[in-house]
Amino acid sequence: MNPAIAMPDASPEVPPSQRRRGRLQLILILAIVIGPMILATAMYQWRFWVPETRSYHGELIGTGQSRADLGVVGADEQRWQLLVTVPAVCDEACKELIFLARQVHIGLNRDVSRAAHGVATAQPLTDDYDAQLQREYPQLARYQLELDAYNKAAGKAEGAQLWIVDPRGNLVLRYDATSKGKAILNDLRHLLKISQIG
Repeated sequence: MNPAIAMPDASPEVPPSQRRRGRLQLILILAIVIGPMILATAMYQWRFWVPETRSYHGELIGTGQSRADLGVVGADEQRWQLLVTVPAVCDEACKELIFLARQVHIGLNRDVSRAAHGVATAQPLTDDYDAQLQREYPQLARYQLELDAYNKAAGKAEGAQLWIVDPRGNLVLRYDATSKGKAILNDLRHLLKISQIG
């Protein structure tokens, strides 16, 4: 006859102090994982603890506006873009920004394929200037600019403006006609360096 095998009792009850310690550890792990995300979202939403210093030169567009919100019709560029918007007649400042957009694009060197340049106009360009652009700026994309949408989205921006647009069509930075090409190039290079898209 085999002796009966004794079955072990159910697992011993965990003492309350050990249970409390386990709960505290779980809460601590969740706080470490989720806490920074909640803090970052709150900082973005309510604009607190935002550093005063900045490393970019243009005006940061943090409103979630897109190229379409700006009134640019027909743009489907899937790369970073230097976009010049011209809400009125294309004057010397406008021509300077179009030239600057092309020069910054060329200045990207090995990253040139990751970006493009374009112009969105509310009024037709003069025949002479249009012919010059076709001859000298063959890669310049052209779009129509809806003035009503532009005036709502651009706010206090006056005259021709240069915008850096990400590959998803979001507006990132804005520059006016007084901006320097080197500053714009540095900003775009930095964006390309840290970008996970385009």
